[in-house]
Amino acid sequence: MSMEISTTLTESPTSDAALAEVLADPGFGVHFTDHMFTVEWTPEKGWHDARITPYGPLTLDPATAVLHYAQETFEGMKAYRHADGSVWTFRPEANAERMARSSVRLALPVLPVEDFVAAVDALIKVDERWVPDSEGEKSLYIRPFMIATERFLGVRPSQHVTFMVIASPAGSYFKGGIKPVSLWLTTEYSRAGRGGMGAAKTGGNYASSLVAQQEATANGCDQVVFLDSEEATYVEELGGMNMYFVFADGRIATPATGTILEGITRASIIKIAESLGYTVEERRLSIDEWRDGVTSGEIKEIFACGTAAVVTPVGALKWDGGEVPQAGDGSSELTNKIRSALVDIQFGRGEDAFGWMHQVC
Repeated sequence: MSMEISTTLTESPTSDAALAEVLADPGFGVHFTDHMFTVEWTPEKGWHDARITPYGPLTLDPATAVLHYAQETFEGMKAYRHADGSVWTFRPEANAERMARSSVRLALPVLPVEDFVAAVDALIKVDERWVPDSEGEKSLYIRPFMIATERFLGVRPSQHVTFMVIASPAGSYFKGGIKPVSLWLTTEYSRAGRGGMGAAKTGGNYASSLVAQQEATANGCDQVVFLDSEEATYVEELGGMNMYFVFADGRIATPATGTILEGITRASIIKIAESLGYTVEERRLSIDEWRDGVTSGEIKEIFACGTAAVVTPVGALKWDGGEVPQAGDGSSELTNKIRSALVDIQFGRGEDAFGWMHQVC
């Protein structure tokens, strides 16, 4: 499919003064741009009626399938303004390919990669003035999502599907500077199991993490750590981030995928670390290896990564009855080095040796 996209501009765009106020302190996921992208799918027509329209509420019948059976997928990515004023996205094809894999798992139609990228580009071009300057690592957060919109109460794949893209200016994840996140180890809840939806980016995975996140917050921690569902032994991921462990001999390990989300940031860090001369292992890593490694000094750094936070050092790990302090001396030397390398590519300050950046306008 090669989409033809119609555009209907809003008659009441956000004023320059109001927009300047938003971009000065955008927060995260609070303010939204003036427009949104929509395209629909049915078995008879395939993907059709691609359009950009003014941002606004959706009208859904109470029997709309997604409200009852959670058949939906989504993505998270960012647009960055470079020093020359141009606007770029980071590895949009990778997000499109992951959404395709998620769609297959959720029995949704696959939107072709080129159409996914075209949809994102089209919305950014229309709302380009919403992309902040790079000061303070500000960016435009992009949220593509796909939902089952058939009016039908029955457990089967929806025969009407809607794909949309919305956007929201985003400030730095870390107000007041980067600081280690404290983690709570949940022993009661798991995020996903073998054959489940762990590798798909779908809302149900995040909904299932919320009660464990409440547990973490109640125990004074920033994030929750999930273990595998079969043996409750192996580290999987946080509520919304992948993990990395740096060993004293220079090895770096990250939990293997299969039941965890294949993060775009995670995959990018592997490439960056290897280019810096490090060996990266994707393998099973037990909670005992974590605790013993930090205690012995064999593990000298731990960090987490995701689209919102990019890369963040990990501090103490706590659980009911115990605690392990932050790994190493707390300097997070390699963590900061990898983070800087990645952020510099995204904001156009460093060489894009991997060809990851995609110019939009």
